[in-house]
Amino acid sequence: MGKEFSEDLVAPCGMDCNICSGYLAMQHDVKSKGIRISYCKGCRPRDKKCAFLKKRCRRLLHHSVIFCYECQEYPCENLNHINTRYKTFFRMSLLGNLAFIKKNGMAEFLRTQKEKWRCPTCGEAICCHNGLCFHCNMETLKTKKKMYRWEDE
Repeated sequence: MGKEFSEDLVAPCGMDCNICSGYLAMQHDVKSKGIRISYCKGCRPRDKKCAFLKKRCRRLLHHSVIFCYECQEYPCENLNHINTRYKTFFRMSLLGNLAFIKKNGMAEFLRTQKEKWRCPTCGEAICCHNGLCFHCNMETLKTKKKMYRWEDE
């Protein structure tokens, strides 16, 4: 039923890199199959703290917090902006993810994420950015005009 979701792939902002287009593209080596999409091994593995907040958060830069919900300014304006974008375009809430992790723990978060984002055909992860399985939907990925939008939008 697909690869296990890794705790190391949950970014401080609540983004689950296990279901990110850049990570899935790298895992499935889509460039070798003619699909142009950037690769990423995840925020924490790259020691980038957070791909979205980057250098805009001194607490992340100085390792003062592991997750944004640990911050006294949570949720900050930058995180609220990113969360709105993800809720609007990608059917997920970073703030919702963080609240779930804080309340239920990482193991339960990963279990529910794997279930929520599972391809019904092969069991691999589907991408939060376009709703496609990078294992089953290779032909769709090759012809997709808007790589970062769901088909029904």
